[in-house]
Amino acid sequence: MFRTESYSGLGQYPGKYRSIAAKSWVRLAAIALVVFGIGYWGFSSVRTSSGLPGVGSGSKAKAVDSRLQSVHCDVPHPGRPLVQYVLMIDAGSTGSRIHVYKFNYCKDHPELEDEIFEQVKGGLSSFGDNADGAAHSLDGLMDVAMKGVPEQLRSCTPIAVKATAGLRMLGTEKSERILEAIRAHLANDYPFKLIPNNPVEIMDGKDEGIYAWITVNFLLGTLGKEEHSTAATFDLGGGSTQIVFEPRYEKWNAETGGPQLALGEHRYEMSYGGQEYVLYQHSYLGYGLMEARKKIKAAIAQEASASGKFSVEHPCFPPGFREEVAAADGKSQITIKGASKDSLNGKSTTEACYEEVRKIFNKDAPCSQKPCSFNGVYQPELDKTFIDNPFYIFSYFYDRTYPLGVRDEFKLSDIKALADKVCKHDVSLFASKEQQEEVGAENHYCLDLSFQFALLKDGVGMPENRVVRSTRKIRDAETGWCLGASLAVLDQSRYCKPKSFF
Repeated sequence: MFRTESYSGLGQYPGKYRSIAAKSWVRLAAIALVVFGIGYWGFSSVRTSSGLPGVGSGSKAKAVDSRLQSVHCDVPHPGRPLVQYVLMIDAGSTGSRIHVYKFNYCKDHPELEDEIFEQVKGGLSSFGDNADGAAHSLDGLMDVAMKGVPEQLRSCTPIAVKATAGLRMLGTEKSERILEAIRAHLANDYPFKLIPNNPVEIMDGKDEGIYAWITVNFLLGTLGKEEHSTAATFDLGGGSTQIVFEPRYEKWNAETGGPQLALGEHRYEMSYGGQEYVLYQHSYLGYGLMEARKKIKAAIAQEASASGKFSVEHPCFPPGFREEVAAADGKSQITIKGASKDSLNGKSTTEACYEEVRKIFNKDAPCSQKPCSFNGVYQPELDKTFIDNPFYIFSYFYDRTYPLGVRDEFKLSDIKALADKVCKHDVSLFASKEQQEEVGAENHYCLDLSFQFALLKDGVGMPENRVVRSTRKIRDAETGWCLGASLAVLDQSRYCKPKSFF
């Protein structure tokens, strides 16, 4: 809304009238006609450049930057900016990724309108003592942010860097130096606004899982609904894996008033849209895909070392595979080789690999608070407390299944069938050239799929006939924890101010 001062037709403020000779009226009338003509044609040009009907289609008026506008509304909710950007950097164990989120405030709560995503390989932990190198490894991602966020909004665009399990394993001293170098680099060399609380940090595994759950259910539109038909999330990263779901005890214990979700760190309570949620969450540090590989290889090497061997052939790996691995006790170096028929002892490659993988779950660990999943961790039983609601698995679950033909919705038994196929170590079993090349290029497919199946079935107790969903995007937005963390950033503080017109 534009504001103008009120002037008289003589160019004087109201109340400041003075007499003018009659002969001056002719001159003034001519001037007025010229001014009126210029004003009319200029206004017509503005109307035309705004898409309104009018004269002056040849106007070269500068178009408004679409990044400053919303496609859903022209007027924001009172007291809110029309658009608000948030930058969230996920510093994972194998690489870093940036999400440039554009939200609108057409309503009283933020709605996701657009997302830009970019990633670079090489986790922060790979830089070790080179803290400055770790900080500058994010420059390519920051270039994406500079291009994606309009200049007018950069100073009020919050940014956060949240590292996950990979950096946590580097140790406190080294990881803190890296985090401080990143914090200084962003504050001194870029125009964005660091969030007030812990802008650069190693994220707690609990928060990682909760944010992923919020992301998925926000995108599905299940939050704030009375029926509580929320989806579960299981995020398999490189260093850790997180499960979050809303147990629904009332569906099976309404008559007996049976067990409820036990108290403890696994219990997370939150509210959204007038609804209260009591969630179960747990982060399994060391059970991300890359760390699981290390555990399984170390166990294989330890068994060989205990038998007095210096090398072992193993069915989890294809012919031609060879890797030097330290035994779990760190006392010897063992050569692990790919499978041969003589190494199977009458078992199929799938059975032999699956048997090895199951050992790392420590199912016999003491369970002080029942029921337990693995490693003595308390968890409500999925087949009793989470029967019907959707179950989303993503990150490495998606990365290992989608290239081999498994699509968005499937049963857990389909992962087992895929593992059976891959573990035969025969690429000709796959119909397409792309799938053959995919399997041939990655020596860990049999191990990875066997681990994923075992993690879901033996680890958290999912029935084989359970339907699961795996996707990288929902409504064109990346799944994972970043969107949920960005929504929390907006919930905790206000950044860009409502636009004023003068």
